[in-house]
Amino acid sequence: MAWSSLGHNLLLTLGLIGLAFAGALALGVLLAVCRIGPVPPLRAAATGYVTVFRNVPLLVLLVLFTFGLPNVGLLVPLFANAALAMALYWAAFVCEVVRSGVRTVPRGQIEAARALGMTFRQILGQVVLPQALRAMVQPLANVFIGTALSTSLAAAAGVPEITTWYENQANLADAPITAFAVISAIYVAITLTSGLLAGRIERKLAIRR
Repeated sequence: MAWSSLGHNLLLTLGLIGLAFAGALALGVLLAVCRIGPVPPLRAAATGYVTVFRNVPLLVLLVLFTFGLPNVGLLVPLFANAALAMALYWAAFVCEVVRSGVRTVPRGQIEAARALGMTFRQILGQVVLPQALRAMVQPLANVFIGTALSTSLAAAAGVPEITTWYENQANLADAPITAFAVISAIYVAITLTSGLLAGRIERKLAIRR
């Protein structure tokens, strides 16, 4: 068993999770703002984006970005390529989480804010999002877990994450069971930690209500 290479592959996996989720969060919030905003063309564009990316398999996107971008002259490193594809894919799910969270805010509060003369930006930043965030914690944690588990697909895009380590150990070291147990324990640790952290954040926000 090549334990020395596991650390490198694990770091790549954690980096991929962090970059993909951060990108998905930033783009997803922007898409959600467009979807609930007052500008019809932006609403239509955001709706179209979500519809397309939620209905295309992530593996297809990864393969498309890996082999399609070089064909149009865009040479992106494989790691960045996979992070970009995953961020674009999971942004559609973050958008729906944010939109659903916004719907939990009573409409009367939004109308009252409008009556006070607040702008759309002020209503969103000072009235809606602070309250909607409480309803988003667990759904966002689920998106994070989905992002973490989907990094195993990045092996198909040439990124040597921990699934690649498993494949190498299974084929070269002839230790598939041990290697499977190791990467399963890593994924379980990541997802359980995420779930526990989300639960603590949710409880803290609930106390402030």
